[in-house]
Amino acid sequence: MQPLRINVDIVMERVPLTNRWATEYWRPFAVVPAPADGPRGMSLPPVADGSGTRWCYAGHEVELHPTEAEGYFLNLTSPVPSVFVMWRLDDDATPPAQPVLATVSYNQAGRLLDGGERVDRVAMPAEILERMRPFVAEHYKPEPKRKVRRNDPFAEGAFVRDHRDKPRDP
Repeated sequence: MQPLRINVDIVMERVPLTNRWATEYWRPFAVVPAPADGPRGMSLPPVADGSGTRWCYAGHEVELHPTEAEGYFLNLTSPVPSVFVMWRLDDDATPPAQPVLATVSYNQAGRLLDGGERVDRVAMPAEILERMRPFVAEHYKPEPKRKVRRNDPFAEGAFVRDHRDKPRDP
């Protein structure tokens, strides 16, 4: 089955710091739905305001795969649904913060973090949320509950040991 693809633009923000060890802080600022035939790469010139400078990267996709439906369900049922942005600092690029991937799966974001990648969350736009709901409703099937059999400490013979076969120490 083909994954559901949602075109997005990722906005990265540079926040200046007054700090002895660092002069700036980078973070994803927003993920915005984009038209399917939109531009690729950095689409807008930087926009500066009092809090920092923002760059918009066009041409990214959020892919929804049926096998990741549990991660999407966890995201939809969380108090604040989010888009997770994996990004890297590249000193040779201008600007150095480069988004690599956007996902809406809690599980995939966790795997990326476990792999040592930098992943930050931003609020999920309503358009992405509305496209996710029918996908999750169709593909998410909760694991069936299984009855767990535990050792019964009060069962007959549970604590009885047979010491007749062991040699005794003198």
